[in-house]
Amino acid sequence: MSTLRERLDKLEPREKRLLTILSVFMGALLLLALPLGLLRMVSSQRSENQEVRDLIASVYEADARLAERKSQKDALLARYAKPAPALAGYLEETAKKQGLSASESQERPDVPHGKRYTEKVTVVKMNKIGMLPLAKMLEQIETSGYPLSVSKLNLKPRAGEPDSYQVELGVSAFERKPDPSSAAAGTGAAQAGAGDSSEDGESEQ
Repeated sequence: MSTLRERLDKLEPREKRLLTILSVFMGALLLLALPLGLLRMVSSQRSENQEVRDLIASVYEADARLAERKSQKDALLARYAKPAPALAGYLEETAKKQGLSASESQERPDVPHGKRYTEKVTVVKMNKIGMLPLAKMLEQIETSGYPLSVSKLNLKPRAGEPDSYQVELGVSAFERKPDPSSAAAGTGAAQAGAGDSSEDGESEQ
C-alpha cells in the first residue's frame, strides 16, 4: 500500500501544480473562514447581549411606571381620605377670615361622576368685594387639603367704586366612594365586633 508521498511523486507536473493551487486556495479559504466565523459569533453574542440589556431596561421602565402609578393612586387616596366639610359653612368661615361676607348661598344638585365620585356644588354671592381678599380666599380654598375646586367665578365691577366687585363664586366638593373590597372588609369587621359584643353580653347574663 503506497504512502501519500509516493502517490504525490507519481503525479504529473500539471497535476502537482493544480494540487498546489487547490491547497493554497483551501488554505486561504480556511484563513478567511476562521475570522469570519469568529466575527459572526461575536456579532451574535453582541446581539444577544443587547437583547438582554433591552429586556432589563424595559423591566426598569415598567417598574418606574408602576411606581409612578402607585404614587399617583396614593396621592389621590390621600386627597379623598379627608372628607370635605359642608360647603356653605366652610365658605362662610373662609370669607370671614378675609373680612368678607356672603349675601347669598345656594346648594346645587349633586353631580355623579362615574360610579365612584360625586360632585357637590355650592354657589355664593358676595357684594363690594376687593380683589386682594378675594384672591386670598381662593388661595385658601385651593390649598385647604380638602378635595375642593373653584368651578365658577364671575366678577362684575361696581360702577364708580374702584376695586369693588360683585362676585358669584361656585365651589365643588368631590366625594369618593370607598372600594368595594374595603367596604366589605369594614362591614365584616363591624359584624364581627357586633357578634363579639353579643357573645360577651350573653356570657355576662
